[in-house]
Amino acid sequence: MTKVITHSLFTDFDIDLFKAGKHFKLYEKLGAHLVEVNGVKGVYFAVWAPTAQSVSVVGDFNYWTQGEHLLQVRWDSSGIWEGFIPDVTKGALYKYKIQSNINGIVTEKADPFSLYCEKPPHTASVVWDLDYNWKDEKWMQSRQDNNGLDKPYSVYEVHLGSWKRGENNRFLTYLELADDLVNYVKETGFTHVEFMPVMEYPYDPSWGYQLTGYFAPTSRFGKPQDFMVLVDKLHQAGIGVILDWVPSHFPDDAHGLGFFDGSHLYEHPDRRKGYHPDWKSLVFNYGRNEVRAFLISNAVFWLQHYHADGLRVDAVASMLYLDYSREEGEWEPNIYGGRENLDTISFLKEFNEVIYANFDGVQTIAEESTSFPMVSRPTFTGGLGFGMKWMMGWMHDTLKYFQKETVYRKYHQNDLTFSMTYAFTENFMLPFSHDEVVYGKKSIANKMPGDEWQKFANLRLLYGYMFTHPGTKLLFMGSEFGQSNEWNFENSLDWHLLQYDYHSGIKKVITDLNNLYKTRPALYEKQFTGEGFEWINYSDHQNAVLSYIRKGNNPKDDLVVVCNFTQVIREKYRIGIPRKGKLQEVFNSDASIYGGSGVTNSGILKIESSAYDGRDFSVELILPPLSVTVYSFV
Repeated sequence: MTKVITHSLFTDFDIDLFKAGKHFKLYEKLGAHLVEVNGVKGVYFAVWAPTAQSVSVVGDFNYWTQGEHLLQVRWDSSGIWEGFIPDVTKGALYKYKIQSNINGIVTEKADPFSLYCEKPPHTASVVWDLDYNWKDEKWMQSRQDNNGLDKPYSVYEVHLGSWKRGENNRFLTYLELADDLVNYVKETGFTHVEFMPVMEYPYDPSWGYQLTGYFAPTSRFGKPQDFMVLVDKLHQAGIGVILDWVPSHFPDDAHGLGFFDGSHLYEHPDRRKGYHPDWKSLVFNYGRNEVRAFLISNAVFWLQHYHADGLRVDAVASMLYLDYSREEGEWEPNIYGGRENLDTISFLKEFNEVIYANFDGVQTIAEESTSFPMVSRPTFTGGLGFGMKWMMGWMHDTLKYFQKETVYRKYHQNDLTFSMTYAFTENFMLPFSHDEVVYGKKSIANKMPGDEWQKFANLRLLYGYMFTHPGTKLLFMGSEFGQSNEWNFENSLDWHLLQYDYHSGIKKVITDLNNLYKTRPALYEKQFTGEGFEWINYSDHQNAVLSYIRKGNNPKDDLVVVCNFTQVIREKYRIGIPRKGKLQEVFNSDASIYGGSGVTNSGILKIESSAYDGRDFSVELILPPLSVTVYSFV
C-alpha cells in the first residue's frame, strides 16, 4: 500500500478565512491538485467533511478500496481532511468514501471541487489541471469597452447540447462548436452568448440546472481545455461569454453535495429552508460561512480560469423569499416577521461585491421575477448589487399582447405602455428565453396570430419593438430564424427552415437589428435611464400605433421609432417632432428583403413647421402593415 503523506496547501490564514466565510479562492486549496512533494509527483487531496470519522480516497489507482488511502483531519477544527498520495497521475478517477461519526453512516461522494468529471451516467471525479495558453489578451484588456452598461448588449442564449447535433444525433464537441457556433454568432451580430449551465450535471432533462460538478465543465462535450478553446475563440471574434450560474439549489443525487458527510453540510438543515418543492432539490445554507465561501469561490473560479465575462444567476426569486412555492405553515418568517430570506440577501450582496471588486468589465445578471426592489442597484445604496435584472414583466405583457388578434389590440395598448412606468427602476434586460418556448407555450413564432404572412410580420414587429425598447436584449437560440417547433433539448434546432424565405428573412431581421443596435448610440448609451427615452404618442390605441424617440449622449444621434401593430397600412400618418430638420428611414421591418410587403418611406423626409402631438414640428409618414420603422435625423 502506498502511504498517504502528510502535506497541506493551507496556511493558518487560509483556515481563518475559510471559517469566516471570506476565502474566495478555495479551489486553490480544496480538491485534487497535481503537486510534487520531496521530489515525488502525485496528488494532494483536500475535502471539507467536519462530521466525518474517517475519509478515504478511493479510485482506479487503489481498486476503489476503502481504507487504502486515508486522509488526515486537520487539528484546527476546520473539518478539512487532507493528504498527499504519491504516483497518482492526471486522468485518475476518484471519489471520497466518508464514514460519518453520526451512526456510522457511510457516503461515497464526488469531489465538490473536481475540475473534471466522468461522462454521465458515470459519476467519478477525474484528476485534472487547468493548463491552457489563452490567446484572448486583446479582448480581456478591452473588455470594459465591450461589456459596460452603456454598451450594446445583445445576448444569444444557447443550450450546447441541442443548438446543433452531429451525425446520428450525437452532441457536437466544444471544439466543433468553437468553429460552427462562433462563426454563426459573429454572422448574426450578437454581442454576447449566454450558455445554459455548462457545469457538470447528471440528468439531461434538467438542461443543466441541477448541478453536481460546480467546478467542472460537463464532459459531455469534451475536456475542460476544450471548453476554454470555445470561450477563447468567442473572445477572439469579439463576442462576450455569459455563464448561467445556479447557486439556488442542487440535486440530491447520491454522489452530489447532499448529506455530504452524513450531515446537512451544504444544504440548510431545516427542510423549510433546505428543500425546494418545485424542483425536489436541496437549497444551500446561505447562513453558513463555509458554504458562502464555496459558492463565491465558484463564481470567482469561472471568471478567473474560464475568462467568463458575466454570470446570469438563476432563480433569484426562489432564493429571496422564504415562502417561495410554499403554503402557509410550510415556512417560517424571518426575525422581523417578514418573508425575505435575510441570509440570502446578505449572501447575494457579498457575492456581487466580491465579483465587481475583483474583475473589471464583468456583469452579473439576476433572473428575478418579482418586484423585489433595487436588485440592480449598488449595495452601498441598499441594493443587491447586480449589474442587470431580467425584465420578466415586460416579457409577459409583450407576449400576451402579441398573441392577440390584431382587431383586439386597440383595447390592450396598456399591455405595452405599462413597461415604461417602471422601465428605469432597474437596469433591465429584455428576455425571450428558453422558458418561453417549452412545456406547451409554443415557439415565439407560433405564438403570433394570423396567417403565415401575418405570423412572420408580427414576429419581425416583435423583434423590432424589442430592439428599440430601452434595455439590453436576450434571445433564445432558434428564435432568431423563427423556429416553428417548441425547443426540444434532445434534438438539434430545425436548421432546414432557413431554406424558406420567411425564416431566412427573420434571421436577416435579427442580423440587421443587432447591427442597428451596435451602431446607433441612441439605442444603448442611455438604455437604463429615462433620459434615453421620450414618448411621441402612446395614446393612439384606436390605430394601435406607438411612437417614441430613443436618445444618446449627442442629440444628433436621436432615433424616431414608430410601431404599427395592425395589418392596416397607415397613409399620411403624422407624428410630432421636437425640432426642425429632416428624417431618413434606417430600418423597416416590412422591407421585402425580410419577407415583408415592401412599403417604405424612401428618400429624405422633411420635418414641417406644423404643430402636432404637443410639439411645434411634425412629419408625415407611411406606416407599413405590422411594422417597426426607425428614422434618423439628417
